Amino acid sequence: MIEALRTPEERFKNLQNFSFKPHYIEDLPGYEGLRLHYIDVGLRDSNEVFLCLHGQPTWSFLYRKMIPIFKSAGYRTVAPDFYGFGRSDKPIMEKTYTFEFHRASLIEFIKKLDLNNITLVCQDWGGILGLTLPMEFPTRFKRLILMNTIISTGEWEPTPGFIAFRDWINRIPDIQVGRLMKRAVPNLTTEEINAYDAPFPNQSYIAGVKRFPNLVPIKFDQPGARISRKARDWFQSNWNGESFMAIGMQDPVLGSPMMRLLRKMIPNCPNPLRLREAGHFVQEWGEIVANKSLEYFGLI
Repeated sequence: MIEALRTPEERFKNLQNFSFKPHYIEDLPGYEGLRLHYIDVGLRDSNEVFLCLHGQPTWSFLYRKMIPIFKSAGYRTVAPDFYGFGRSDKPIMEKTYTFEFHRASLIEFIKKLDLNNITLVCQDWGGILGLTLPMEFPTRFKRLILMNTIISTGEWEPTPGFIAFRDWINRIPDIQVGRLMKRAVPNLTTEEINAYDAPFPNQSYIAGVKRFPNLVPIKFDQPGARISRKARDWFQSNWNGESFMAIGMQDPVLGSPMMRLLRKMIPNCPNPLRLREAGHFVQEWGEIVANKSLEYFGLI
């Protein structure tokens, strides 16, 4: 049994522009006893599903500007919180958090909800993990919306920005997620900062935030690197779906250089939408990304 904390529900009351009904799974195969939270809006019988995967240190709240646009266009949108983040349970021990622990949970999640005709919407860890999934479900995934992420094969040099961020996370004992988000997105309101802080009442809830930067496969033999190389090769040989790419140009971690690498990995990936003012958390400019991607795919 994995020892975990559960953020009190009152922490999530009256969130600004985020009134979506919470959904929970407590019997995900292999994760029994851990509760996983997800947002599920739009028509259940829609022939299109937008699967939105967040990264570190955020949660599904990050997609609050994109979900309504997908819903208004008539499509179903599903946005889970990784274990350790958002409304999902938070294992206490950092060693619980591994690449495979989270990847396998996403595989089981897709099976549990029987998602099909998926457009993967991903950024940061949402892509590092999420882009290894289409090869497991080659008939379920149709499209990609890519924002400041990478397939982390362990074959490229990490950016100085990533190394600095990882070292800072490792060095700082008291991480305030809302303050971190404010540094990255200066125009956040006080209410939005509080929403990013909401999952973490105190530092005992923060193990996932601390652990994730150390899990990025930046070395060839690091856990997750082999499966990422397999995913890269699968895309090169098998992917015939559509893609849309948006880049937050102010991101020193997974910005333009990393996205150029990713674009070479994804066949027929078009020229990106470059957001000059946006940083790492591209979803904070989500209205334009959602609308432009739907327009590109011919879904509006």
